Amino acid sequence: MTVLALAAVHRRVPPATWACLLSFTAFWLAQRAADVSMIDLLVYRAEGATVRAGGDLYALRTTEARLPTTYPPFAALLFTPLTLLDTADLRPLATLGNLLLLVALVRLSLRLTGLPAHGRSVLWVSAAAVWCEPVWTTLRYGQVNLLLAVLVLWDLTRRPGGPGHRWAGVGTGLAAAVKLTPALFVVFLLLTGGAEALRRGAWRPPVRHACVAVAAFACATLLAAAVLPHDSFRFWTRMVFEAGRVGLAEDTANQSLRGVLARLLHTGDPGAWWVAVAALVAAAGLGAAVAAALRGDRAWAALSCAATALLVSPVSWSHHWVWCVPMVLLLGAEALRRGGRVRWAVAGAASLAFCSYSLWWVPHGEGRLELAQNYGQMTLSALYVVTACTFLLLALRRSRTSRTA
Repeated sequence: MTVLALAAVHRRVPPATWACLLSFTAFWLAQRAADVSMIDLLVYRAEGATVRAGGDLYALRTTEARLPTTYPPFAALLFTPLTLLDTADLRPLATLGNLLLLVALVRLSLRLTGLPAHGRSVLWVSAAAVWCEPVWTTLRYGQVNLLLAVLVLWDLTRRPGGPGHRWAGVGTGLAAAVKLTPALFVVFLLLTGGAEALRRGAWRPPVRHACVAVAAFACATLLAAAVLPHDSFRFWTRMVFEAGRVGLAEDTANQSLRGVLARLLHTGDPGAWWVAVAALVAAAGLGAAVAAALRGDRAWAALSCAATALLVSPVSWSHHWVWCVPMVLLLGAEALRRGGRVRWAVAGAASLAFCSYSLWWVPHGEGRLELAQNYGQMTLSALYVVTACTFLLLALRRSRTSRTA
């Protein structure tokens, strides 16, 4: 009878569900075998404990690595419930939560790119996506990147007049209140609204979206200021300008333009070179995003903005690049719809870049070994940046093609 019951259950459960469960289970076992520390989760918990104890948030140094607080004060308020659990219970719950957020990210990404977003597609893609390096590292450290990406994508997949459209912007504002990088989406929305007003006068949806995001950010930040006035003052007048507190610019995990330039120039501070290159990429990336939005191409618009934000940020750790999931899906969707060996090659190369873990094949770690990398090693440790820049070039090419068509 037991065998018959199991066989009946097996027939009822779709293969996609089994594949996702097996993949997630294997992932969980692999992380346990690797004895992952989930060190950032422990920092979050320490920040929450500091808030509850009334301590100095930005004097905090915690874990064996003596890591500091780097997020805005609002994030620390959100982390206070973590203190209600001990670390033995917190780790598996955080892993489970991140796996569920990955499924949500995949669903929103499929919806954004116009691919089928039914249950089977979501589960098949989730089963594969969990093994890409940014997702692996996010779960390894117990990071919040998947949550922030889901908040922003929930906003960007709302259609005017559709379900939840009036709340579009809240997720982006809250994400920016936790980490500042998503704030570039507000700039993108305002630029899009301005461009639409010049062209057609239809500026309301993107500008309204941006205003809701600003309001949500302001409310979260003011709440933190009311509860943590000293910490808020210190962060917004001093800590926000100290990029060095986050980590060394040349660290191989820093997959931003600043990190690549630091390794290329063999210096811990690329200075004016980074400012000039970041300004150029910001202008080109936002231009590509706005152009895509104006022609109604939401996926290219959103992901061009995401790629730009990660490129120009002073520090974009490899686990920040969970945006690779919708990016690769979009490139794959283009190959499916339009065909061509080049498109399939681009989609495959992007997948390989984010799943190869190649940035960890180079000298890294204590002793600032990255400053002595050769050109081959620097290429491997710049693959995320190269992939994102290529993505932006493709977005700009699409804009040019659409204007001449």
